Amino acid sequence: MWSKRCRFLTVLHDTSANILSRMRESIRSREYLFTKHALTQTLRRRISNSEIEQAMLSHSEMIEFYPDDKYGPSALILGFTYSGRPLHVLCGHLDRTLLKIITAYEPDPEQWIDNRIRTKR
Repeated sequence: MWSKRCRFLTVLHDTSANILSRMRESIRSREYLFTKHALTQTLRRRISNSEIEQAMLSHSEMIEFYPDDKYGPSALILGFTYSGRPLHVLCGHLDRTLLKIITAYEPDPEQWIDNRIRTKR
């Protein structure tokens, strides 16, 4: 039983790594776009395009995956800007050529433990 669980977790991890790798490649090649919601929210929250690129490319990790999201699979990425600002970037594109930035925000410490785990509501 333990070996089956290990194989499942390995496949899950590989899938997460592959998804994140494809998302990073889209950022590197500037093959991404912002939804209207993302544009509005990043302006309101004073998050620049450069900060989103930094967060996605430097020490980023997928902290949540939503395979059945309303508009297609998406993932919540935790990354840090060069100045150390933590950002959550919700994006998706698994079957599309362009990465879609859905929203971005600085995680609230009252809602997130170590920026990675949701607190209980």
